[in-house]
Amino acid sequence: MTLVIDDDLLDGQLLRVLGSAAYGGADIGECIATARLVDLKNPVESWYEQWTALAERVLELAAHAEDAQSARAGYLRAANYLRAAGSILMGVPLDPRLVDSNTRQADAFRRGVALLEHPPEVVEIPFEQTTLPGYWFTLDDSPRPTLVLIGGYDSCAEEGYFFNGAAGLARGYNVLTFDGPGQGAALLQQGLVMRPDWENVLPPVLDWLLDKPQVDASKVALVGLSLGAYLAPRAASGEHRFAACIADCGTFDMYETFLSRLPEQVRGPYEAGDPDVVAGVGKMLEQMAAQPTAGWSMRRNLLVHGVDTPAQYIELTKAYTLKGHAQDVTCPTFVCNAENDPISSTAPELVAALTCPKEFVTFTAAEGAGDHCESGARLLYHARSFGWLQNVLN
Repeated sequence: MTLVIDDDLLDGQLLRVLGSAAYGGADIGECIATARLVDLKNPVESWYEQWTALAERVLELAAHAEDAQSARAGYLRAANYLRAAGSILMGVPLDPRLVDSNTRQADAFRRGVALLEHPPEVVEIPFEQTTLPGYWFTLDDSPRPTLVLIGGYDSCAEEGYFFNGAAGLARGYNVLTFDGPGQGAALLQQGLVMRPDWENVLPPVLDWLLDKPQVDASKVALVGLSLGAYLAPRAASGEHRFAACIADCGTFDMYETFLSRLPEQVRGPYEAGDPDVVAGVGKMLEQMAAQPTAGWSMRRNLLVHGVDTPAQYIELTKAYTLKGHAQDVTCPTFVCNAENDPISSTAPELVAALTCPKEFVTFTAAEGAGDHCESGARLLYHARSFGWLQNVLN
């Protein structure tokens, strides 16, 4: 189903932006009007230009708003629009405009959340030889259940607020949203690329968090979105202080997901290492990556993982698996998939491998939730996932 733009990537990215409208990340009319201006003859540049222009107009409105509520709403929308503008530029070599968009969206977001009733603390979490940037949202000084949010390939800590943070705050949770290796400012400003072993990423984050007096240490839940739906269970497999884990939409094995998309007659020889077939698939992926929108996800993957070729990327996906790890998750885990989302096609394998208490939910197209991470139905998703979480924690 096409919403506005006759391009699968761009229409999906539009739905992603619109999905945050319920939580202050978009105003539907201005988004649709902007999407209609995108020139499909030059889709990448046009998308970047149109969303940047919208963000700048909304920033101007926010700066001259007559009241704090209007200013806050403008800054938050502008932040999400700048994120959307920049994300289309992901690839290698790193486009300086992407770095600029990331910086500007963070600035707009911070201006917006500073006007919330309970503004967050902008934090730097000690991690190995550096720090991880994020936001620490609390409602008061009493110990409360707390959400730790993990985003996906092309998400950022700020978008985490729109996708899950605001919904959690409305239900009385503290929220920590942060950029881990390969994400947001950690990638674009610090050069930290993605890594598979998030069982080693989360312990220092949790150490930092549990020092906070506002945290009920027995009720800390890990919430993973998109690629984060792999990263969260992987983290929980080695870090057992979490009380619950949510994987939206569940991913079990990235290499297997790649293989499942190959034609049947190609998959066997490719797995066997036939040099001609391997070279042919590599060439096909390079040709795909050169396409303006169809190649965006591969170009993004190269940047996030710090590699130069699709073949290098495919090879490293072998480490991104929950085989041998899923059975080590001990906390209750909520896994979902979306009916029309091939990325979550291995979610049933994850559920089968988990030995902890678990819940599996499929979101359907008939209820408007069949797209990746239920982008167009976040209110429905939150009703189900938070309902489950409340029962688990209480």
